[in-house]
Amino acid sequence: MSMNQQYRYKETSMFLLNYHLIFCPKRRRSVLKGPVRKRLEEIICEVAKDIEAQVLALEIMPDHVHLFVSAPPQMAPNQVVGRFKGASSRILRQEFPHLLRLPSLWTRSYFCSSAGNVSSSTIRRYIETQSKR
Repeated sequence: MSMNQQYRYKETSMFLLNYHLIFCPKRRRSVLKGPVRKRLEEIICEVAKDIEAQVLALEIMPDHVHLFVSAPPQMAPNQVVGRFKGASSRILRQEFPHLLRLPSLWTRSYFCSSAGNVSSSTIRRYIETQSKR
């Protein structure tokens, strides 16, 4: 995970789109711990690579996820969240059968806030302090 706040370039665009995302397991269950937490972190990094996003900060709490990500402009924020939640739900439920007891892994809701260059370091610090609360 890098905190590179440089403008990113694609063939025909230059951009800096950072999103602070928060999403929770169904019924806010504390299931994101131990090997599930470790595997979720790996999946998030894999998905980020697949969608050409950069994970700037990540904190996985037992009952929610804080993700600060720089995403490409061709993906709307709801698509970014959908890719992370969809892939992680499918893979985690295959690999950890105890998660099948939940009707679905994630709630349908999520929090999304956009951040520019000025507030990015503030959000990163906030996410990093979540496990110390």
